Amino acid sequence: MQPLRTAEIRRAVRWALAEDIGSGDVTTLATVPANTTAQAVMRAREALVVAGLTFAETAFDAGSPQLKIKRLAQDGQSIPAGGELLEISGPARAILSAERVALNFVQRLSGIATLAAQYVERVQATHAKILDTRKTTPGWRRFEKYAVACGGGTNHRLGLFDLVLIKDNHLAALHAAQPNAIAAAIARARKQFPKLKVEVEADTLAQVAQAANAGADIILLDNMTPAQLRQAVKLVAGRAQTEASGGVNLKTVRAIARTGVDFISVGALTHSARAVDIGLDFDT
Repeated sequence: MQPLRTAEIRRAVRWALAEDIGSGDVTTLATVPANTTAQAVMRAREALVVAGLTFAETAFDAGSPQLKIKRLAQDGQSIPAGGELLEISGPARAILSAERVALNFVQRLSGIATLAAQYVERVQATHAKILDTRKTTPGWRRFEKYAVACGGGTNHRLGLFDLVLIKDNHLAALHAAQPNAIAAAIARARKQFPKLKVEVEADTLAQVAQAANAGADIILLDNMTPAQLRQAVKLVAGRAQTEASGGVNLKTVRAIARTGVDFISVGALTHSARAVDIGLDFDT
């Protein structure tokens, strides 16, 4: 995936601030004098892997150009509970009005990075790589996939445009094709998009054989047991890369990795990661 662009970060932050502040932060405007200054620290309240600090910096910067922001950690860095991420000083109103938006971005993205790092740690000493999926928050896909990379995971396809992935419903639509639906689908994909890799979802070992024989680049082994995964890897015999999917969690991922698959895709990295606990503490 290409690096996140400054323009897209600013756009996302601008929308988030507009959603949160609306016509004005009435509490801050009513209680905090305009000339009040403050210093605050963004601090991890649990061990985590950092992601999204640029979003927080952008949110605070949008509040006032007079704010001074000092980065105390880096995206991708493991931080213990109590570790400091950012230091912000200047107009108190600007800090207070941007606080929630800044925290929302960093808590959510760091949560994804932290979960990704846990999966990556589980498959150490195997050659399997942890992949993300398209099961992302609408409009946040690039941000969430960036967070996966911060945690050491590998980005799978960004969307429907950069990899041909032939799934069960595509095959169902071609059930009558000869010599079989998988071979026909791969042939059509090669003809239409010759520069793209072709991946095929296989639910059975028979489909695995068909995909390997038809020249698939990657075979997605869907909801197979570890024993079936080992059989599939042996059957493919290096003719294609293999990706395990389905039934993957932190308890099962190592056993799956030890079957010899090249990749393990984990939808939970983005659709089920919890926001980690990060706070903004004012220095009183």
